[in-house]
Amino acid sequence: MSDSAITVRKMKKEDLDRVSQIEKECFSTPWSRDSFEDMIDNPATLYMVAEDNGYIVANCGVITAAGEGDICNVAVDPSYRKRGIAKLLLTRVMEEASKEMAVLSFTLEVRRSNTAAISLYEKLGFVNEGIRPGFYTSPKEDAVIFWKR
Repeated sequence: MSDSAITVRKMKKEDLDRVSQIEKECFSTPWSRDSFEDMIDNPATLYMVAEDNGYIVANCGVITAAGEGDICNVAVDPSYRKRGIAKLLLTRVMEEASKEMAVLSFTLEVRRSNTAAISLYEKLGFVNEGIRPGFYTSPKEDAVIFWKR
């Protein structure tokens, strides 16, 4: 894969099966296909996908309220990890949400043990603002709360 082959665009209904598949590969408690479908037409959400020559390899979304964006579902196909795709996708989601939805700050939660994601979020300017004890299940684990203001 060359970096130039990766493109980012808004998620469409035709993407839902592949996005749901990636979600199942990445998370122990994945969102349902219906949950993603509900997000497509919701004016308070923005979901985007990253493609490698037309093949969806990652997805990420943001749910907005009152100028804040809650980043959710940063998911990259395991065979495409460590190639900068999450950084590219997350950056584009934040740029688009800022432009289109007037989002001024972003927040997200991440498993305390997910050091790769934590490192990425810190590189993107997110700051650790605290812990949500027992936030995750399957397995039970604390979440680290990050904000980018």
